[in-house]
Amino acid sequence: MTADLSVVSLLWDASLPVQIVMLLLLGASLVSWSIIFTKRRLIRRTKDASDEFEAAFWSGGDLNTLYRSATRAKGGSIGMAGIFEAGFREFNRALQAGGNSTDKVVEECRRAMRVAQMREVDRLEQSLATLATIGSTSPYVGLFGTVWGIMTAFMQIGAQQTATLAVVAPPIAEALIATAMGLFAAIPAVIAYNRYADKTVRLEYRYDGFTEEFSSILERHARAKQGG
Repeated sequence: MTADLSVVSLLWDASLPVQIVMLLLLGASLVSWSIIFTKRRLIRRTKDASDEFEAAFWSGGDLNTLYRSATRAKGGSIGMAGIFEAGFREFNRALQAGGNSTDKVVEECRRAMRVAQMREVDRLEQSLATLATIGSTSPYVGLFGTVWGIMTAFMQIGAQQTATLAVVAPPIAEALIATAMGLFAAIPAVIAYNRYADKTVRLEYRYDGFTEEFSSILERHARAKQGG
């Protein structure tokens, strides 16, 4: 009599702890892929929006026109446009209030842009920790299923006093499936985490550079307005 070693039958006939491990890994894999696709769209959209805004900003157009365009953006301004909007809004507010020195005006604008930048970076980094957790823990969860399957194999050998292939093959096979599922959940999560974390850091560097450059521009505008 031969045992049915198809993947479906092995999953169906696996011991309860191994089935729980497989369900956990399947759920982790689905969550991971959902985050991967969502994060991919978000980072691409943010990068494209920042590229488009940066090109418009350095084209030498009027800042007020650019500000109105940013505030009217469908779904709200994101990326570099959001930082610009926060800084220029604070700049106009500070000048209208009057009584502030140029350094004070620029410092308030820089603070507003830093807050907007932190919000943008936080939005990009959201769920990256979940990817890192899935990538680091899934192999160990799969290893638990592997150990349990091998332990079941030895218990069956001891109970039946025989080590035939029909006895040891099913639990060993389900143990290897648990290992494979752990790797299947972990590898894409680790790759995606490293890739998206790198893209987020690169965007953050661009935000830092823009904040400093725009602060210098606002300082010149403030001196010109207050001097006039």
